[in-house]
Amino acid sequence: MKGFAFYIFYGINYLITLLPLPVLYLSSDFFYLILYYIAGYRRKVVATNLRNSFPEKSEAERKIIERRFYRHISDLFVEALKATHLSPKQISKRFKVRDWTLAERLCREGKDAIFVCSHYNNWEWASSLTITSPYTGFTVYKPLKNKYFDRFIFNLRTKYGVIASPMQRILRDLVTFRKKNIRTGTAFIADQTPPLNENVYWTTFLNQDTDFYRGAEKVAIMLDMPVIYLNVIKVKRGYYEVEIKLITEHPREEKPDFITARTVEILEEIIRDKPEYWLWSHRRWKHKKPVVND
Repeated sequence: MKGFAFYIFYGINYLITLLPLPVLYLSSDFFYLILYYIAGYRRKVVATNLRNSFPEKSEAERKIIERRFYRHISDLFVEALKATHLSPKQISKRFKVRDWTLAERLCREGKDAIFVCSHYNNWEWASSLTITSPYTGFTVYKPLKNKYFDRFIFNLRTKYGVIASPMQRILRDLVTFRKKNIRTGTAFIADQTPPLNENVYWTTFLNQDTDFYRGAEKVAIMLDMPVIYLNVIKVKRGYYEVEIKLITEHPREEKPDFITARTVEILEEIIRDKPEYWLWSHRRWKHKKPVVND
């Protein structure tokens, strides 16, 4: 049954996404009305997250952010699916890095790098950066439970040449490429919710106790990889530019948790500037900070 439903979805999606993006945005406008006003998709989750994150804002101000978020997520859905038909040349015009100079220098110096990003703006198109990057692109991939949709999403995210590797295998894969003298740039999503049994980093993020993976920092230190934050900026509908922010060039010289803490700091600054572009429908604050007894 799951396979049947997937192939119906795949066939419809394949045909519909042949349409140009300006036309698809008309369906996005309609989808927004359904998502927000009719289905009310996770509206309680979004409202709660915004209220807890921005207690200083009025209810009216948070409502504006909420509606803008649903418009954005509707566009993101359309844009992610449209990648099915976007050629490398087409997507490179719509999603590009402002300046690769830093990464190019690090690559010339023989240094692999870690690129940290988040669920902000269009993170799905970030896999296309490997087209212009000086690095061989890697991404940490967590398989979906539905094997049919997992293969679909996997193919979308690796379409432009990125190599997807499960977290438990990423170190081995990076070492293998290093031995072959192939420079790698590995993408980590910074704002995933870690499992309860993980050794996580706790901090105050958007006015709330929040747990973060230490994965990017651990890999950076173990393999001595510079860490770069990718800030995805929406220029206009369907067009994005990426700003590179250096977190550290020498991870082994930093204090414990500096890389993770600086990543969180940058992310919060970005969200506070334009909050409507973050994934507010995500149940990010599921876990409570453990109480440490003296």
